[in-house]
Amino acid sequence: MKYLIINGSPRKKHTWEMAKQAQSNLDGEFEEIQLMKEKIPLCNGCTNCIMESETECPHFDIINPIVEKINDCDGLIITSPVYALNVSGLLKNFIDHTAYLYHRPRFFDKKALVLVSTAGAGEKKVANYIDETLRHWGFNKTYKIAIKCGGKDALETKDINEISRKFNEDVKSEKMHSPKFINILYYNVWRAMASSSDPIEADKKYWETSGLINHEFSPDVKLNPVKKAFAKVMYSIMKKVMK
Repeated sequence: MKYLIINGSPRKKHTWEMAKQAQSNLDGEFEEIQLMKEKIPLCNGCTNCIMESETECPHFDIINPIVEKINDCDGLIITSPVYALNVSGLLKNFIDHTAYLYHRPRFFDKKALVLVSTAGAGEKKVANYIDETLRHWGFNKTYKIAIKCGGKDALETKDINEISRKFNEDVKSEKMHSPKFINILYYNVWRAMASSSDPIEADKKYWETSGLINHEFSPDVKLNPVKKAFAKVMYSIMKKVMK
């Protein structure tokens, strides 16, 4: 198995200790990306990645290699400390650069482990935000570990070990989990937008070229009859709304 660790902390302290503890329970090859060292320029909000193509992002040469490494890994470990009740600026800036993945999800066969630490509060909120982002990107399954570790408190290694082992076994199993209804809804919102009478051309090209335009959800992930019917209904409704 190939694991990619994206560290959203500018330091190697509690959050990084969580990552190394989790890594000790994983079997495979590891690659690390320290966002602090990537020196990614601030997203300037040009919307080129959404409206034209991700290749038109002025920072494409920096962002795309990271996205490709996500595509090539079997499991992603993504970390962030809580800064002002949100993810670190480093991680938020990277996520801002991947806004196009909300419109054009692709990582349907990927699983992730989210690690969040705080000396105060907000750890669950931040973990849920990262989880939601990954699900919009298409991720099949996300595991979350969010802990308080400031002051004299020790890292909760029991929780880290237990959840990271489950993550490891899941990645090795290559099992695809059934998506949540909300994920199916969002998928079909973007699918309907791409097939509307006035689509964003970059979206239309992606959905048609990938063949996803013809599926209620990624063909890599099976839907049971109820979820398949839900997807069909949502797509039909959204097609009418788009008109």
